[in-house]
Amino acid sequence: MTQNDKFQGAYSDNDIDEAAEASSAFLPVSPFEIVVFGGTGDLARRKLLPALYHRFCDKQFAKNVRIIAVSRSDITREAYLQLIQESYQNFEQDEQFSKSQWDDFCKLVDYVSIDVLDAKADWDALKSKLDASEQLTRVFYLAMPPRLFSDICTGLGKAGLAHKGSRVVLEKPIGTDYDSAFEINEGVGRVFHENRIYRIDHYLGKESVQNLMVLRFGNILLEPLWSSSAIEHIELTVAESIGVGGRGSYYDGAGALRDMVQNHLLQLLCLSTMEAPASINADDLRTEKIKVLRALAPITAENVKAVTVRGQYVKGVVEGAAKDDYLTDVGVDQSQTETYVAIKAEINNWRWKGVPIYMRTGKRMSSRRSELIIQFKPVPHSIFGQDTLINPNRLVIRLQPDEAVKLFLEIKEPGAGGLRLKTLPLNLSYADNFTVRYPDAYERLLMDVVRGNLSLFMRRDEVEAAWRWCDSILEAWAETQQAVAYYPAGADGPDAAKDMLASDNDAWSDSE
Repeated sequence: MTQNDKFQGAYSDNDIDEAAEASSAFLPVSPFEIVVFGGTGDLARRKLLPALYHRFCDKQFAKNVRIIAVSRSDITREAYLQLIQESYQNFEQDEQFSKSQWDDFCKLVDYVSIDVLDAKADWDALKSKLDASEQLTRVFYLAMPPRLFSDICTGLGKAGLAHKGSRVVLEKPIGTDYDSAFEINEGVGRVFHENRIYRIDHYLGKESVQNLMVLRFGNILLEPLWSSSAIEHIELTVAESIGVGGRGSYYDGAGALRDMVQNHLLQLLCLSTMEAPASINADDLRTEKIKVLRALAPITAENVKAVTVRGQYVKGVVEGAAKDDYLTDVGVDQSQTETYVAIKAEINNWRWKGVPIYMRTGKRMSSRRSELIIQFKPVPHSIFGQDTLINPNRLVIRLQPDEAVKLFLEIKEPGAGGLRLKTLPLNLSYADNFTVRYPDAYERLLMDVVRGNLSLFMRRDEVEAAWRWCDSILEAWAETQQAVAYYPAGADGPDAAKDMLASDNDAWSDSE
């Protein structure tokens, strides 16, 4: 069966011809309808609607797709379309805006006002917008606070909207601890089967994150070295130069551990250290990740101060301008909420026993960057004499802002007068090597939901295992009353984080 034959029932000949002309990388998806709860919110306006628009422009889906935004705001469809156009032009200023393409896209977009907090909410207005035959793939995207997930799903179930072909997408974080995550999973699970629940972490949709699996399991060169026999330590950094912004009310009740470590960093840790799965199928991948989470060494009150650092930014300098401290940004007089956390983690299994895994994330750091660094061990013996410095090899995988893979090696520096070594990278830059625009994380993940591909989404036991490990840290902090260490905005965290690595004769790598 050819690609055209496969989609013949869903597309006209003209649609398929146009899709084929667009790009072989953007395979068409079957027609679908997506309902975005929180349609007037920041996530929908900044990420979800632009992602769908870009996939529409690349002709990845047909013109009979339905996109329905839901919010309690009592506005007209025309007012909503004006709102998302203004948002798009504001957030995507680097793109050349095509009014004709945008107008064509907006023909697919509708708006419904529903107050999901109202137990007597009338779901008929939404029902009337959906495909009555239930033949289209139906996606419910809950771009809402997690505490509302169960109630929304219950409402969908009672209204008969969650038919057997429907799927639900849950934004992170799933809860604030293990108990709340369990409750949310139970509530959503009463309406949607586990294989129809897509717990999204946009980091897993990044090209460089997926490339991590290809680097490890598609190159015989690296995999034999990917263990304690050759690796000194691993670093995971997710740094932000911005403060809490407009998220103060949420952030002050959450903190960096709940906001970033429980999801983004632990997912990167799993992909970096898991065993080779039997295949790239969803359950094979996720089963290997859960093994890593269950093997993480527990952090308790006995060792928490030695292996974790909590930080909070104070007034400093970011990008040359004075900035407010965290308390001013949040609008409170006092708070022990961490805006920075560094953790020394260990995995108790044969491959990784004894290899420290340093994780850090923070607000108001020196730059915005996310990267994974594999620090290899030094050569066991130098044949070049005691005066010749040999730097250990290092693999740097940059996730953002400039996606790249760099392998730092030692080479001879040209010239006479003695043998001198120089450290230089083999550099795979996505911008330099791939000139076409490739989909961003949300674009890729949304299309995976439509296809029914769960590989890049978290399974229930993953989420709950991650919370169990993070809960032990939160409980240890509370028991020991571990205070935050302050760091000036624009720095890469408090000095205590440097001291934690120095105790193992290690140091954080400089940004490359």
